[in-house]
Formats: sequence, C-alpha cells, structure tokens
Amino acid sequence: SWVGKGESRRECSLIVVASLVDKMPNLAGLARTCEIFQATSLCIADKKKTFNDPVFKQCAVSSELWVPCEEVAREDIGAFLVAKKRQGWVVLGLEQASDSVALHKFEFPPRAVLLLGTERKGIPQELLPLLDVCVEIP
Repeated sequence: SWVGKGESRRECSLIVVASLVDKMPNLAGLARTCEIFQATSLCIADKKKTFNDPVFKQCAVSSELWVPCEEVAREDIGAFLVAKKRQGWVVLGLEQASDSVALHKFEFPPRAVLLLGTERKGIPQELLPLLDVCVEIP
C-alpha cells in the first residue's frame, strides 16, 4: 500500500464530467479509469450513442456496466455544475490557466466534480467562471 504507517487513506467522491469529450477511444479510456478508481459517476453527452459505438465497446471492455453513468448534454453542463455546487461539491476544471494548480500537488476535497474540456480547445470560456479551482497536468 502507498499509505505509510500511521497514515490513513482519505476518501474522495469524484464525478467526472466528460460531456465535452468527442473521441470514442478517449471516452472509453475515461470509463475504464473511472471504473478502476471507483468514481462516483461519469457524465457523458449521449449515453445511447456512446454505448452503442463499436470503437467505444472495443476500448471500454464493458467498464460502462460497472461505473454509474449520467447523461449531461453539452448545453446542460453549466446548470449541472451550479446544481452540484449548491449540493456542496467543489467544481474543478482540468485546464491550463494562470492560476492552475499542478494535479500532482492538488489535494482533492471530499466531494469533487472534475470537468474535462474538449480535446482541442479545452473548457469553453463561458464555463470557466463556474470552476472553483483549475488543475493542470504539468
């Protein structure tokens, strides 16, 4: 175990919002990662389209059956994040910004929502004000 003697592992509930991710291999990889790390849920834009895609099926290796998945359409992301904030969740965005915290240095709160941006352009400008913290992969 990576937890040293006398230390305890802190639990963290994590919702991954991948509604802006387009590429099926990336969504499948996220589904597998969410399953492995026991994420609270994975949010995607269109469950039916995603789960029926042959590339997703091949890469996800049925992980979507083991991780709770929610459908959050792109146009509903803002409202979803606001609702989660009202419920006490901390909203994080994976985005390079002037005030971003390196992911390996960030201590996750007990309940976090992680918004992922598009593969090319990141998180849309209009969603940035809804983030409590930006984290980045250095």
